[in-house]
Amino acid sequence: MRKFSGVGEIVDDIPPDEPLHIFREHTLEKAANFFNTRFKGRVCYAVKTNPQPHILQKVYETGITSFDVASIAEVELVKNLLPNADLYFMHTVKSRAAIKKAYYEYGVRSFSLDTVEELEKILGETNFAKDLNLFVRLAIPNTYSELTLADKFGINSKEAPALLKKARQFAKKLGICFHVGSQCMHPDAYRIAIRTARSVVTKSGVLIDCLDVGGGFPSVYPGMIPPQMESYFIAIDEEFKKFKDYRSIELMCEPGRAIVAESGSVLVKVDLRKDSLLYINDGTYGSLFDAGTPHFIFPVRLIRPNGNPYAENLLPFSFFGPTCDTLDFMKGPFYLPEDVQEGDYIEIGQLGAYGRSLATAFNGFKPADEIVVTEDEPLMTMYEEDISIQNQIDILAA
Repeated sequence: MRKFSGVGEIVDDIPPDEPLHIFREHTLEKAANFFNTRFKGRVCYAVKTNPQPHILQKVYETGITSFDVASIAEVELVKNLLPNADLYFMHTVKSRAAIKKAYYEYGVRSFSLDTVEELEKILGETNFAKDLNLFVRLAIPNTYSELTLADKFGINSKEAPALLKKARQFAKKLGICFHVGSQCMHPDAYRIAIRTARSVVTKSGVLIDCLDVGGGFPSVYPGMIPPQMESYFIAIDEEFKKFKDYRSIELMCEPGRAIVAESGSVLVKVDLRKDSLLYINDGTYGSLFDAGTPHFIFPVRLIRPNGNPYAENLLPFSFFGPTCDTLDFMKGPFYLPEDVQEGDYIEIGQLGAYGRSLATAFNGFKPADEIVVTEDEPLMTMYEEDISIQNQIDILAA
């Protein structure tokens, strides 16, 4: 990967005609180290968030050697790249072939489930192995999340004790897990979930070996400003210690977005302007699905070759992507200089999470294969202790 001091240098040296993904490895290291040093338990990186090999390798190098995988393809990807990684197969609905292959060919021993039927599949395909680590996933209200997962996964707290008791009979290690929803905006979500888990364990009458608080840890976006990350860890730690036997329970989490979002951005080109509509060469079928479907607003900045000046006054813009589908629309508002025009470049930040993993090649449009590295800072961050998030937003809009 080619390295540049900043995004302006990329525009001057290349300049790209296709969307170009930018990677800030020092930013990923900062986020990963924050989790490594502040979270009081095992950190498992959620591979779905960004499964690119250079991301997995860098995550591993920071000391996060456990990975949350959701498919046999992710199992194979991580194990072929990082043979000593610990894998947790945390999708609750797996094919029999995936279970069998993960166990016998890749040494996966940790599986999640939320039904008796899934438990029976795991037991059957591993020939009732004695070294299974089984995690029962609870259904938890996703009240504080921007993207809910509550309707698809998890067993309700009334039925969970019986499933936990049954899983205990076959598990070398028994865990309980949940997910508070993606981009969780308040640490109280984890308090509520852990209290529910503690109640289920008490009613089951069995001992657990692991508590996995899942993912949902947020990043920061314009108009979506979560509390400081430390407050999430404090809430989790306080509630976890209310387990009577917490010292014998391993605490785990599965961050994805919070680890990689800031480390990636995409450089797009303006192909046409129609008043407050900008037609750009990337969109909802590419890196910007989250801008079009859940309507996230991403931080943006205009970049012109050779540092050419642009207007100081900002106006709100919406984006159309390059495909011929009218769903390829990102409402925004994205605040950019009022004189933005065809041929200008826009850096769109916070796309290290899901930007690349959700991209398609619909209509023949896709980002450049190359990924470049820059040494400058991301457009927004949750991990600068000396600059408040609100100040960052003010600076970005100035």
